[in-house]
Amino acid sequence: MSNGQTFIVVIILMSTVGWIVTTWIRARHGYPLDSEFGGKVITKADEAETGRTISLLSNENQRLTGQISRLEERIAVLERIATDPADRIARDIDALR
Repeated sequence: MSNGQTFIVVIILMSTVGWIVTTWIRARHGYPLDSEFGGKVITKADEAETGRTISLLSNENQRLTGQISRLEERIAVLERIATDPADRIARDIDALR
């Protein structure tokens, strides 16, 4: 092999070894791995974490939906108080006593 061909083989070997070392370091320290096309590699641990995250978000969504419903009811009462005539409000208050 000539010097030019040797140089090309050395460059290819260096880049391959560099990629292997980088991937090993990323895997060892818990960083997400990249596929050969640049996308994220999804592992079983990632799938479990995704399921847990979906469950937590669903619970939070239900809690917030209930809170919004209660706030809408309170706003409706406040709107009714603000728009009703004063004498009707006074009668309602007296009726509650």
